[in-house]
Amino acid sequence: MSKANRMAANRKKRLVIRTIVLLVLAVAIVFAIVTRDKVKVLAVGDKAPDFELVDLEGNKHRLSDYKGEGVFLNFWGSWCGPCKTEMPFMENQYKEFEGKGVHILAINIKDTRLKAETFRDQFGLTFPIARDPDESVRRAYNVMPLPTTILINKDGIIKDIITRGMSEDEIRSLMESIQPDPN
Repeated sequence: MSKANRMAANRKKRLVIRTIVLLVLAVAIVFAIVTRDKVKVLAVGDKAPDFELVDLEGNKHRLSDYKGEGVFLNFWGSWCGPCKTEMPFMENQYKEFEGKGVHILAINIKDTRLKAETFRDQFGLTFPIARDPDESVRRAYNVMPLPTTILINKDGIIKDIITRGMSEDEIRSLMESIQPDPN
């Protein structure tokens, strides 16, 4: 075989390989798009997904156990600056609303139990703090930035979603907004 023929055969071989690689990539991309999980993004007005987590004291918390009451569901991490700022405000309002049908449930993301307990003790927090070790609740609520707070009314409906740190006045106002009617 002449040198020219070998070069032509090699070019043809490379062209065939490139074409096959491109086709495989195209099929993989189409497959990924068609079969990817459809993540439902929660919105105001949606029913809040039920879950069960255990708090740092070993008590189980199911969202459905709070039916008829408001829930201030806060996702946080010890490394999150805005979380550190709003936690004392949340503690103050927890004490204020504790007997008024509004509950705080804080869900820790990615910290060890020891780290979450140390954080709780450092800030003197008395509201329930549950860990989400496999992040199943974070995924169910499609939580990305921390802190994220989801306000759930007495009927289990999402009333508001806040994806930033809050002032104490904001927290008070939001807790008032999910307080069940006294009647």
